[in-house]
Amino acid sequence: MPEVYRNLIGGEWVECKSKQTFPNINPANIDEVLGHFQASGAEEVQAACDAAAKAQPAWAALPAPARGEYLFKAAEILESRLAKVAEDMTREEGKTLPEAKGEVKRAINIFRYFGGEGARSFSYHIPSERPNVFCYTMRKPLGVVGLITPWNFPSAIPAWKMAPAIVAGNTVVIKPASLAPLSPYRLVEAMVEAGIPAGVVNYVTGSGGAAGNALVEHPAIRAISFTGSCSVGNALHEKLAGRKVRVQLEMGGKNPTIVLKDANLDYAVDILVNGAFFSTGQKCTACSRAIIEKDIYKPLVEKLVARTKALKVGNGLEPGVQIGPAVDDKQLETDLKYIEIAKKEGAKLLCGGNRLTGGIYDKGYFVEPTIFDGVTPEMRIAQEEVFGPVLALMAANDFDDAMRLANGVQFGLSASIVSRDLTRVHQFINDIEAGLITVNLPTAGVEYQLPFGGTKESSFGMREQGPLALDFYTETRTVYLKYTQ
Repeated sequence: MPEVYRNLIGGEWVECKSKQTFPNINPANIDEVLGHFQASGAEEVQAACDAAAKAQPAWAALPAPARGEYLFKAAEILESRLAKVAEDMTREEGKTLPEAKGEVKRAINIFRYFGGEGARSFSYHIPSERPNVFCYTMRKPLGVVGLITPWNFPSAIPAWKMAPAIVAGNTVVIKPASLAPLSPYRLVEAMVEAGIPAGVVNYVTGSGGAAGNALVEHPAIRAISFTGSCSVGNALHEKLAGRKVRVQLEMGGKNPTIVLKDANLDYAVDILVNGAFFSTGQKCTACSRAIIEKDIYKPLVEKLVARTKALKVGNGLEPGVQIGPAVDDKQLETDLKYIEIAKKEGAKLLCGGNRLTGGIYDKGYFVEPTIFDGVTPEMRIAQEEVFGPVLALMAANDFDDAMRLANGVQFGLSASIVSRDLTRVHQFINDIEAGLITVNLPTAGVEYQLPFGGTKESSFGMREQGPLALDFYTETRTVYLKYTQ
């Protein structure tokens, strides 16, 4: 029988009052149920927020280096279970096992990085213009923080939200996505085994409509960090604006890779395949638009299509598989819907475009990596996020035309360029409308020690990850101290 996983509220693993649960299903084999999770509602969220509020003063009073020690211990526990936690992730989310192992390692590194932040400078000293006055700043935690995390990076994103919040002295209530609740459960489980005090970390599963709304509406919440869709993020912003609750939103992307005519074509193909198709394109930083100078358009596209057709799609636990399934039936439906929209709008299908069937494919949500040619800026496939393995190709007359196409969307999360022309590279860096900029690298693949976030409709609020992550979870106090009278 599949295990029944419980909520963590006030240091206790508990079932929800309704006794209702929901299944965690393997998208590569829908006959496999990994476990059942609590279908929590407002009552469970209320209890979790109350427990967090009760625990917060004592947690904030603990010296920051001591708070960081719990993250170090949790990292050690996770590292000892890396193989198991990664396999859980592949089975519940679908990404390949090598990708899942890389993500769990990243979560471990995030815990260690922010554990170290507890012993680094939380303040700075500023000289006063007056004699015998000592001026400095202090960081104070906000209080109780709500974390709403997505399914596509079910270890890394909960880690990069939870770790800075905790080390800064806040207590947290995390509500993970219902499609991948086991991976964040493993993080929380490690924190409990590391001995973190009761109520500092609380974990509640359930739908966004029931548990998510209750979390956002609880009066003890002083900040919400959310990663997910634009529609939900914008609704959260409207709901929280009147209460002056601090909010951090990471939402959609329509990320371009510009390939200039001086690029090495084989290298450019590697960049495009990685950015567009790995993790089944289910990354907010995935490349969904390739903007290619016309002089190299035809030979590059020929190489790209050949490489894409050779990709192996299947169960991510199997050796050699490069592309896993869509996360569920709804995401698969979205992928196929946008493929049909692109066809109707006049884009030319070069490869892929179908749901895979037969054998193991009948048990999962598999779609072929798909490439469209002849995409124009007004097409929906050039403007709207698909969140699947679908790449739109666009020809540019020159660098300026490529930049016009790249910036001509509402999103501004990540963008890349493949070129050896340093002049064009620096112009790209200066003029691209994106928060994450890469040169001769894929649009996806960020590191934990640097800030993460976009521009335009992709992001709102302060940056995540790196040293700037602490800015969101703290408020700054300024002190003027005259030491003589």
